[in-house]
Amino acid sequence: MQQQELIPHLFRTEFRKITSVLCKLFGIEHIEIAEDIAGETFLSALETWPYKGVPINPTAWLYSVAKNKAKNYLTRNHNFATNIAVQLKNSLQQNEEIAIDLSDKNITDSQLQMLFAICHPSIPPEAQIGLALRVLCGFGIDEIATAFLSNKETINKRLFRAREKLRLEKVQIEFPDEAEINNRLQAVLTTLYLLFSEGYYSESQDAVLREDLCLEAMRLTYLLIENELTNQPNVNALFALMCFQSSRFKARKNENGEQVLYEDQNETLWNYELIEKGAYYLNLASKGDKFSKYHLEASIAYWHTIKADTKEKWENILQLHNRLLQIEYSPIAALNRTYALSKANSKREAIKEAEKLQLTNNHFYYALLGELYTGIDNYKARINYEKAIVLAKTNTGKQAIQKKIDKLTKN
Repeated sequence: MQQQELIPHLFRTEFRKITSVLCKLFGIEHIEIAEDIAGETFLSALETWPYKGVPINPTAWLYSVAKNKAKNYLTRNHNFATNIAVQLKNSLQQNEEIAIDLSDKNITDSQLQMLFAICHPSIPPEAQIGLALRVLCGFGIDEIATAFLSNKETINKRLFRAREKLRLEKVQIEFPDEAEINNRLQAVLTTLYLLFSEGYYSESQDAVLREDLCLEAMRLTYLLIENELTNQPNVNALFALMCFQSSRFKARKNENGEQVLYEDQNETLWNYELIEKGAYYLNLASKGDKFSKYHLEASIAYWHTIKADTKEKWENILQLHNRLLQIEYSPIAALNRTYALSKANSKREAIKEAEKLQLTNNHFYYALLGELYTGIDNYKARINYEKAIVLAKTNTGKQAIQKKIDKLTKN
């Protein structure tokens, strides 16, 4: 890897580790200090490596510099060091050096503990995702703003309010007890699910999907699987869902970066190793007595890894959608069900069900009606596609709909 690529790569992989460990040491109320020290560590690399060369072990170099910067900060700021010492689990002698543990185990534990701290019920979901992107994924404020279709000022304010809330609530960076883990795990999974969705259904103007967001969500979910206390059926089901969805990354966009819809995808581009992994974790998720929406969504995603357009496939998908709506109703889930209904039964039946939803501020609603009316009433199909283009938020979405209109015109 070239030097100009190495530091950004290491920032993505190591910033979160350093920040999590330091934040665990200092306490969540000092999260900005942990982030600053981690950031200064990479600034040192940018200033040093171009002149002295890349170290033999760049990661070890970063960890060493981060440790020294943290210790220097504690030395310079006696009051801060005194306050931190009170919070440490092991009492320190006056001259004893504070240990900064950047071992693999402590890094993993720190990240999981940070995940549970960030997903505290006192802060809203969008703030949980924002903090997860910043602290656990190493995303910059600009990147977070892009992911949320927002601006830096709004994101900075959101993260500031979230940090303040965690500070006021005196949230500890530690594994909750088993009962509390079960209570808070749902919020953790929701955050990871939304994080993956931010990448998979990207609303960035220049991207069909954000693979980096999806992969970070998968990495954090897998950390939960590796931990005995959090290796539960719903966690395995969520990871299976992510595997199935990510298996189609390469097929979801063409060489021009334009979106390729499911029915037009080249299945030879699908990652069958990920599909097999998804099936493995979905099987693990079936063990035990816990059942969640992730089980159903993963099962729906599994059937979509079978490209053959059979009645059996769509009847199974329809029944899974029916059960999903019973567990957790949402208008978008109901809209997705109508497409399965059109494939399993008929387009006319699906049109009646879709129009009952009246999702007139959603471009997916009109795009689906355009699809359903195609071949039945092409004029209505075009009208709905045109409404969808007006409401679509991204250029890639507009391009995909325009292709549908062009196809109607040709026919």
